[in-house]
Amino acid sequence: MDLAPVDKLLTTTRSVRKRLDLDRPVPPEIIEECLEIAIQAPTGSNSQGWHFMVVTDAEKRAQIGELYKQSFFIYARSSQEQMESQGSRDHDPEQQTRVVKSAVHLAQNMHKVPVLVIPCIEGRVENLGPMAQAGLYGSILPAAWSFMLALRARGLGTSWTTLHLRYENEIAEILGIPKQITQAALLPVAYYTGDDFKPAKRVPAVEVTSWESWGSKR
Repeated sequence: MDLAPVDKLLTTTRSVRKRLDLDRPVPPEIIEECLEIAIQAPTGSNSQGWHFMVVTDAEKRAQIGELYKQSFFIYARSSQEQMESQGSRDHDPEQQTRVVKSAVHLAQNMHKVPVLVIPCIEGRVENLGPMAQAGLYGSILPAAWSFMLALRARGLGTSWTTLHLRYENEIAEILGIPKQITQAALLPVAYYTGDDFKPAKRVPAVEVTSWESWGSKR
């Protein structure tokens, strides 16, 4: 396996918000192709209880976008108050400012994104213990990430968002999602503008890795 393109894919699959092309249509064939790749991901007990809700209808996107925007600004106010009371601990304040601006942009334009994809999984996490919860989400998150990687390889961008889950029931009603189904995320999908992406600034892995005992380094 040629590691160079694989490593580039894994290190440059960014959360794309401001650079989503809101005007360029996304062929449904590309979504279907990437989903075929996604369902090759591992799933707990080989249950394959996943389902992907693809939304392109303008009216439904508008309804979901409005709920997402409401949830986002509730979250943003709460986060700002928490930061002011505790003090900011940003590793890179400049980068965090860019993230906030792009997140606001996405909240205000979610309804314009040409395709919204909601990865779902059969079952509910209410009243489940940590092991069962991890197993349920662990059966959909790898597939969703594979979907995002497949999109990136084809020149499309997306972003992992979950703020719509404040209104999970309302969105389930809009889309006819059964009550026994858990929505895991909301992925806005579009081609992206500009050129390529670069790896993000991160705390070195050695600083967040322990060997044998918590806090012990190799």
